[in-house]
Amino acid sequence: MPSYTVMVATGSQWFAGTDDYIYITLVGTEGCSERTLLDKPFYNDFERGAVDSYDVTVGENLGEMELVKVEKNKYWVHDDWYCKYITVKTPSGDYVEFPCFRWLVDDKEVVLRDGRARLPKDDKTRLEKQHRRKELESRRKTYRWTEWQPGFPMSIDANTHKELPRDIQFDSEKGVDFILNYSKAIENLCVNQFMHMFQSSWNDFADFERIFVRIKNTISEYVMQHWKEDFMFGYQYLNGCNPVMIQKCTKLPEKFPVTHNMVADCLEREMTLEEEIKAGNIYLADYELMEDISPNSTDPCTLQYLAAPICLLYNNSQSKILPLAIQLGQTPGKDNPIFLPSDGQYDWMLAKIWVRSSDFHIHQTVTHLLRTHLVSEVFGVAMFRQLPAVHPAYKLLLPHIRFTIAINTKAREQLICEFGIFDKANGTGGGGHVEMIQKAMRSLTFRSLCFPDAIKARGVDSPEDLPYYYYRDDGNRVWDATKSFVWDVVCIYYDSDNTVQKDEEIQAFVKDVCSFGIGLEASLQTLFPKSLKTREDLTEYLTVIIFTASAHHAAVNFGQLFLGMYPDEHFIEKPVKEAMESFRQRLAEVSSAIKIRNEGKKLPYYYFSPDRIPNSVAV
Repeated sequence: MPSYTVMVATGSQWFAGTDDYIYITLVGTEGCSERTLLDKPFYNDFERGAVDSYDVTVGENLGEMELVKVEKNKYWVHDDWYCKYITVKTPSGDYVEFPCFRWLVDDKEVVLRDGRARLPKDDKTRLEKQHRRKELESRRKTYRWTEWQPGFPMSIDANTHKELPRDIQFDSEKGVDFILNYSKAIENLCVNQFMHMFQSSWNDFADFERIFVRIKNTISEYVMQHWKEDFMFGYQYLNGCNPVMIQKCTKLPEKFPVTHNMVADCLEREMTLEEEIKAGNIYLADYELMEDISPNSTDPCTLQYLAAPICLLYNNSQSKILPLAIQLGQTPGKDNPIFLPSDGQYDWMLAKIWVRSSDFHIHQTVTHLLRTHLVSEVFGVAMFRQLPAVHPAYKLLLPHIRFTIAINTKAREQLICEFGIFDKANGTGGGGHVEMIQKAMRSLTFRSLCFPDAIKARGVDSPEDLPYYYYRDDGNRVWDATKSFVWDVVCIYYDSDNTVQKDEEIQAFVKDVCSFGIGLEASLQTLFPKSLKTREDLTEYLTVIIFTASAHHAAVNFGQLFLGMYPDEHFIEKPVKEAMESFRQRLAEVSSAIKIRNEGKKLPYYYFSPDRIPNSVAV
């Protein structure tokens, strides 16, 4: 009688093993095996990190392997089990891999396809098509859209982390790390003893230093020594944590009536201000989004204020970016003066501090929260709803969606909710941060998520004009490497543009993002593509998702996991593995170039270095 060898790999996460009953059924083109018990409770199988092997005897050859059905039945109480993969050795000696990378919970059966990625057109048998359809029907019931706040991108329908599907929750180890890291950060910064300072006025710069000194490294010490200087203020626009505000000034806005006489002493090229503008040497940072945003009023004893400044910047003869003029409001007038470097020391310093304060609010709420976290969740929920596990795009995107929905749910539960951390420690808490996202959604377009397009739209794409804009240079390198890798993968599965157009699942994915995920307001839905026509379109779309969740999030936050590393092998095809290796080599070259460029610099820039880029938005 034919015998099949079944090898089952259990995950290495905490509590991944199980003492429940595990059953398996093998399904082939010529028949299926009987439901076979692999393990009984307390047989010490399926322990964390183990690979266990079993023989399944059948009456006759099952033909080509199609499916593996895995079932977990409780022994005493439900004992969740994380299965990495199942490998089946057929009587002919062939090995067929069935990736799982899922938690088995309750008494539900999990049905696995073999590891080959397939487009809808590749499924020929009734069983394959039925499995694909049922998987998506189940997912759409599990991954539902909801609007957390009016005008926000849609999010997953779950109020707490525990309500999330088990497969996208933090595993136990990650969950503990989240709590420990948060507690450790509080401890390291001594924020517990300074917490009252976040809801009251700070009296002098020593207050800042008492906290800042807790984060000691070479860069932070250098910044602390020079933060009051204009060159450091300007440098932050190029390579700080929010390097997306600076834009080329081709004409002074009427709301910002700076004259040549005001700034003549700061210009170095014996040119008028108008001539400097025409020469491309003047830049602008406009915080118009902050206008009319409600300041935090959760503590009636502490008045808080917000500004909506405009800052004029000068690219001097040494290619340093320096502030020329600052107006703290959007409407000019005698009660809204223009501050200049020639003003008194503390007037000018306070003007710069107000600008930096507004920059902080936009960085945290728009650049970081909205344009990486919330946007990545939109793509993630749509992916789970519209792409089955065998789809190549699902396999490609899954590592870059890992834990994103979980961390966002945690944020809605603890950080940006009413009475959350934002309300306690942020000047826009108490609702201002919600208003900011609602306003920022009007400028959230698909093209603005394409890194080269966003750089060009701000007029800062020329290395000759801005030679020290490392955010742009390194970002372009990582974007190009990522896009090249995605193109390689796309071409493996799509032989023509027509194949893209006829892939109903990828089209449904794109439509779900546009019609639901990006929000309910009809005007916003016109800003994202409703369909994809070519392989180039698909490549760019997938690149945006990967780049936003990995590289761009790293550049405006910080790194932990690494881009190009795929410990869960969702792809088994040799051409894709070769493409991954080429991707890793290109990323290594980028990392090496950045390391060489940074040598000897007092302010090295490494936020886009691939060896510091996390795969996904997980923190």
